[in-house]
Amino acid sequence: MNPNNQPLLKQLPGVDRILAHGTAEYQFDTIPRSILVPLIRQEIDDLRNRILTSADPLPETFFSPDAIATAVKQRAEQKMRPQLRRVINATGVVVHTNLGRSLLSPAALAPLTTISACYSNLEFDLQQGRRGSRYTVVEGILQELSGAEAAMVVNNNAAAVLLCLDTLAKGREVIVSRGELVEIGGSFRIPDVMEKTGAILKEVGTTNRTHPRDYERAITQDTALLLKVHQSNYHIMGFTASVTLAELVKMGRHYHLPVMEDLGSGTLVDFSRYGLVKEPTIQDSIAAGADLVTFSGDKLLGGPQAGIILGKKEQVEKIRTNPLTRALRIDKMTLAALEATLRLYRDEATAIQKIPTLQMLTLSLPTIQSRAAALKSSLESIGNHALTVALLDLTSKAGGGALPLLALPTRCLGVTVSGISANALEEWLRGYDPPIIGRIENNQFLMDPRTLQEDEPEIIVRAFSALTAQMDSGKLVKRR
Repeated sequence: MNPNNQPLLKQLPGVDRILAHGTAEYQFDTIPRSILVPLIRQEIDDLRNRILTSADPLPETFFSPDAIATAVKQRAEQKMRPQLRRVINATGVVVHTNLGRSLLSPAALAPLTTISACYSNLEFDLQQGRRGSRYTVVEGILQELSGAEAAMVVNNNAAAVLLCLDTLAKGREVIVSRGELVEIGGSFRIPDVMEKTGAILKEVGTTNRTHPRDYERAITQDTALLLKVHQSNYHIMGFTASVTLAELVKMGRHYHLPVMEDLGSGTLVDFSRYGLVKEPTIQDSIAAGADLVTFSGDKLLGGPQAGIILGKKEQVEKIRTNPLTRALRIDKMTLAALEATLRLYRDEATAIQKIPTLQMLTLSLPTIQSRAAALKSSLESIGNHALTVALLDLTSKAGGGALPLLALPTRCLGVTVSGISANALEEWLRGYDPPIIGRIENNQFLMDPRTLQEDEPEIIVRAFSALTAQMDSGKLVKRR
């Protein structure tokens, strides 16, 4: 300890003094005491340790009641800030798994609020006046949109796959192509799910080529199910061959075996009609005769996280009676948002316009170029010479493990700030409120207008105004 710092130990105020001072001058009365008192103690302890360990003289202003109260209030604001927060997605990845995947449409938000705040007929049949089933809430509209005989919904697609395999193939063999043994985010693997359900995986074919004869040779009396898994998050190119769902269904009928397809990121829209890559639709799978089809309610569908099971009535009824169904069931808020999202699909043009995921995926390049130019002009109007903005022709991604070959033409803003590295700029913007998340390429901070919402360009301009103001005043520091 520097001897000159010794007197500072006696100047450290007590907890009561900081409480009184902060309540009078820093609105400590708005902070719960259970948070406030430990933070004051922590701040005083940190200052004491600093005095005892610092070899350099320390200014007395560091230890004043004002300085301590200010630091405590900053700590309290940080601690009381919600862990789940809004962020601005400027990455250009539409279904960004790390940033919450699909955004709900305004049409889905209204019933969600009502159903959350009021009692509802979640499991009450209003016509019969007796207990009903939550699974009927969206069954009718799913049947209508897909052509399936029956439908039910659980909490996510991993649960849907787990439930189907546990119901139809526990202790028996499931035949699947080696080229379809996928792993998705979070180390979710099809073989691991099978093992958990007690189903026995029987791989056929090779990674790049599987033929109908491979399935037929593998079928035995122990076979319970033929499974097809859509390669939604990767693509095999070159010398390849695969068995279509229609071929698999024909084989299943011949051998009296059910056929299941896991679509992963299911879609009710044929994206090829909008100049995007062709993705098999849910309707295609049902029309091909699959006994069961599973897919996500978020991702390309653009609704809340859910796992949707469609198919033949006989198979779906078996799944409903599985005891696991209760553990994996969907909640009322998700059901409300999912039903409202599905209703938009009754008119495809309305769905494209009102479901954010679809709207962003089909956004025209001229529209993006116009938005990029407008944001560039707004940033330049800040009038700080350290700030440089360039327009770059790049590509956006669908994300969420969907459409891996899709590269959407876009126009990004590449921002550099003199005296600040791209990494430091990214860190500063990530610490802004709300955080702004972009990407770094060639020492530039990139922002893609495709995934920016209506009010977010204005927020971005405010953030860069604050950044340059801190630079000019010499107060640019990293946030806590």
